[in-house]
Amino acid sequence: MSANERPSGQQQTGRTAASATADSAFLRACRREPVSHTPVWFMRQAGRSLPEYLKVREGVAMLDSCTRPDLVTEITLQPVRRHHVDAAIYFSDIVVPLKAIGLDLDIKPGVGPVIEAPIRTRADLDRLRPLDPDDVKYVTEAVGMLVGELGATPLIGFAGAPFTLASYLVEGGPSRNHERTKALMYGDPELWADLLDRLADITAAFLKVQIEAGASAVQLFDSWVGALAPADYRAHVMPASAKVFDAVAGYGVPRIHFGVGTGELLGLLGEAGADVVGVDWRVPLDEAARRVGPGKALQGNLDPAVLFAPRQAVEAKAREVLDAARGLGGHIFNLGHGVLPTTDPDALTRLVEYVHTHTAR
Repeated sequence: MSANERPSGQQQTGRTAASATADSAFLRACRREPVSHTPVWFMRQAGRSLPEYLKVREGVAMLDSCTRPDLVTEITLQPVRRHHVDAAIYFSDIVVPLKAIGLDLDIKPGVGPVIEAPIRTRADLDRLRPLDPDDVKYVTEAVGMLVGELGATPLIGFAGAPFTLASYLVEGGPSRNHERTKALMYGDPELWADLLDRLADITAAFLKVQIEAGASAVQLFDSWVGALAPADYRAHVMPASAKVFDAVAGYGVPRIHFGVGTGELLGLLGEAGADVVGVDWRVPLDEAARRVGPGKALQGNLDPAVLFAPRQAVEAKAREVLDAARGLGGHIFNLGHGVLPTTDPDALTRLVEYVHTHTAR
């Protein structure tokens, strides 16, 4: 079965999930419709900040945990139970589809994804075969389980964006300056374009699996794209990101685009095809709205480090975010990046309650 075919059973699951969650505050905000309160979810809400997560992950490697539907389901549900957030984010990692197509990689604690044999030549592209739904049957199973458990709470599917995946593949792991990545992009733009095009197809296929199994929205994470100037993003990256968004447009689910350090790229992130643009904490939401332009909802953007401050300070900073978002066509409250590992879970629970109470209409 090709990645573009939609099995009838999976389509039915997706329609059922869409019907159950369509009137949720999260999806209404994504569609820029009136909401009863500002919806809240957090990037990395399912993870190391939760003691229950650390308990179920004991002795289980990260990538192994991503292939066990029972574990994925439990971890994804944990922050919904604890924090009462308005959406769940599917527990996985951006390199899961690359592992699924046979690349030799691992996630090393304290380091991140490490690629055994980096992709740096045209011959290396042969290792990037298309992703087939059968490669990630565990994702279909886990999403189906989650949709049944979540009921009216939407599930957000996600994938890594082509640029960020390419950076890991070319560098061989995390990089501060992305020297090899930019050298390839500038030195062999044709090879670079072919690399991102293949990654766009893999990413789109991975998102389709999640949507067809019942995900109500998807987010494309471009963690490292803030390293680029706007002209380079437009010329060398946006075509691949746009290809991903175009590939899933027909499903009708909201598409969120998020990157770190992307203040100068916000307009382009929306132009690539997102319905919702994620904003990190460096740009106020009212200014972000000006840069993005009309017709897009915004997501964000409390600095994750604020959660280490006293409760009154957290609420004051959250109020600044909400004030900056006043009058926007659609706003989803989130952090400007992921929850930091040593964050007090109770601080997140209190923040959700504060946003819900402060914005109740």
